[in-house]
Amino acid sequence: MTTTDSRLDAPPATRARAGRWIDDWRPEDPEFWEGGGRQVARRNLIWSIFAEHLGFSVWLIWSVSSAFLLQMGFSFTPQQLFVLVALPNLVGSLLRLPYTFAVPKFGGRNWTMISAALLLIPTLLFAIAVQDSSTPYWVFCVIAATAGFGGGNFASSMANINFFYPAARKGAALGLNAAGGNAGVAVIQLLLPVIIGGAGIFGLVKASEGGLHLQTAGFVYAGLAVLATIAAYLWMDNLTGATSKPREQLRVVRKPHTWIMAFLYIGTFGSFIGYSAAMPLLIKLNFWVPEPAPLGTGIYFAYFAFLGAAIGSVTRPFGGWLADKYGGAKVTLGAFTGMVVFTLAVLVTLMQLTPNPTADPAIASDNQSLFPWFLAFFLFIFASTGIGNGSTYKMIPAIWRREAETTTEAGTPERAAAITSSTKQASAALGVIGAIGAMGGFLIPIAFSSPWVDNPLSATKGAFMVFTAYYVVCALVTYAVYLRRPAAAAKLAMAGV
Repeated sequence: MTTTDSRLDAPPATRARAGRWIDDWRPEDPEFWEGGGRQVARRNLIWSIFAEHLGFSVWLIWSVSSAFLLQMGFSFTPQQLFVLVALPNLVGSLLRLPYTFAVPKFGGRNWTMISAALLLIPTLLFAIAVQDSSTPYWVFCVIAATAGFGGGNFASSMANINFFYPAARKGAALGLNAAGGNAGVAVIQLLLPVIIGGAGIFGLVKASEGGLHLQTAGFVYAGLAVLATIAAYLWMDNLTGATSKPREQLRVVRKPHTWIMAFLYIGTFGSFIGYSAAMPLLIKLNFWVPEPAPLGTGIYFAYFAFLGAAIGSVTRPFGGWLADKYGGAKVTLGAFTGMVVFTLAVLVTLMQLTPNPTADPAIASDNQSLFPWFLAFFLFIFASTGIGNGSTYKMIPAIWRREAETTTEAGTPERAAAITSSTKQASAALGVIGAIGAMGGFLIPIAFSSPWVDNPLSATKGAFMVFTAYYVVCALVTYAVYLRRPAAAAKLAMAGV
């Protein structure tokens, strides 16, 4: 394994670029892998997870901070708050494609440094804006949109780690990388109320009596962005072989499987990030309690908002492990089946709620009695999305590798070249599919804030009806394309993926 640490020592292919580059990387070679490749891959995975985790936290900082804005003196409607929650997801999804292309262009280590440093923009702007209650709503929208920088980190991180691991270990490695990033959602939703003094942790840590300080969260995460930038500089590597031209990468958009998997990923990851973003406001608007209360005396959103994202993050690597063991398509079908069942259960619970709980404490009490059921069913949805996220990301490289294997003979130079090309195409596909899938994170909060519905509860029930129908279609597509035995008329079917 050859590492290039300077311009002077670099071979011609890398001499024009500064930074630490590894020129010889062969993860599919068992001797190479056991002779040091595993340790290098693990080190890059660890710091990739750290940077991606931070990116997710910044991406979803508005999901929980928006619920505190009214207490800070801002006069925003529920619809406006849901838009603030949705905007980072829209921008983040749009950035995922260029972030994916940035890895071959600049190198995984170099781009991790750049993307981590970019997080200073949304964090510092956030810290400044929330200190002035006269800040106009449109300014908040612009600042919330910049939080989308954190959403782009996922695509570049996944594309980078995909190059480091052999095919047999991609499911687990990508699952861990994604889960570590996804956990950033749960962490920001758990710790932000504590950082700003708005709530303790389940009553174990006392809430601050000095008021809310939302700006503190912005400054803390700005500091962490600097730390992630330094860590990437010191302990990550670029791969010389992880190069391709954007035009070559964009070839994946011509493949039907790219769009089929993107459709499925909207259902899994789009649901995970969309529900994570909306959950704090859903709890606050439908299961009301006026002020932070000790556990057991009321439903305070800050005590529970993080649980869904935590469950979805934990189950994602489990989904990757199951996919490695049983096949990604089978696990994905099971995940969508679970999402259908538990979304219907949530919908049944919502049908029993009374709108506008803030208007009457008695109504609030009745709604709160149903909260344990709502929370339990919702957490099962999150568990299903996590498993589906892990299994779909196992399917993507497997699909491209299967195509390479079916068009070449084993042991030939053509097979080796096809496998190398399939890895690059799979990394590009991960970015495209991740970008499209993340759009669900924008669409779900927007569905909950429908301006054509009189109250938030009615909008929520209507949204869950639509989501259930979508999951049913996703399950049918998974079975028809990837599990049903291919017939002559079904050219896309690839049984066993």
